[in-house]
Amino acid sequence: MAAKFEPKTPVQLNPPKDDPISVKELAQATGIDGGKSYVAIKGKVYDVTGNKAYQPGGSYHVFAGKDASRALGKTSTKPEDVKAEWHDLDDKEKGTLDDWVIFFSKRYNVVGVVEGATNME
Repeated sequence: MAAKFEPKTPVQLNPPKDDPISVKELAQATGIDGGKSYVAIKGKVYDVTGNKAYQPGGSYHVFAGKDASRALGKTSTKPEDVKAEWHDLDDKEKGTLDDWVIFFSKRYNVVGVVEGATNME
């Protein structure tokens, strides 16, 4: 089933890192002024810098610099849904979130983990 999440073109990923990334550091990684763009899911931080959808003006920029777990589970781009907490999502939404984790892990390098994250599993 994971095959449905394979990228159209192969992606060469680096081994995942578990370096601590502070919430402040994450919040600064929004792609503004050509800087890095990071999105965290379940506490893991993905480098999405190369995808223009996460850059300023992009359809997913609302996720940049944040842990977007809740919003991804709810398939929402509403700013009020972009939160780390996901444990109270229903089973279908939790499944959707798990699908997003697979999707991101096949496309983007994991550059660290959110320092003090309590939403990892």
